[in-house]
Amino acid sequence: MGEEMLKKKVMLAGHAKLPQGMAASDIYQTLTVTLEVDFKYWVILDASCTLATGHAQNFLSQLLKGYSLLDGLDPILSTIENHYYGKAQSALVAAIKDAYKHYTQIKSNLNI
Repeated sequence: MGEEMLKKKVMLAGHAKLPQGMAASDIYQTLTVTLEVDFKYWVILDASCTLATGHAQNFLSQLLKGYSLLDGLDPILSTIENHYYGKAQSALVAAIKDAYKHYTQIKSNLNI
């Protein structure tokens, strides 16, 4: 991928503490969610996380792709709460909120 194409994207990362008793908490103490976002329209192009299984990681990516951060957090959080029923749900929500903070900081720094 060319450098020009990369300049049109940003990577946002959010972190949250994982609940005890999860497979992922045996590997990591925190959950990390990364969002690859289009810089112009703030649409999530791809997402990843440190959940233990590839299946859960892929599912989260599919859930989040296509959402625009311009629409706020509620649609994204509602989707997670209505489609992900695992112990990590609250950590996913917290990590998404943390990533969203970075988005709001970028927007305020750019005055847009």
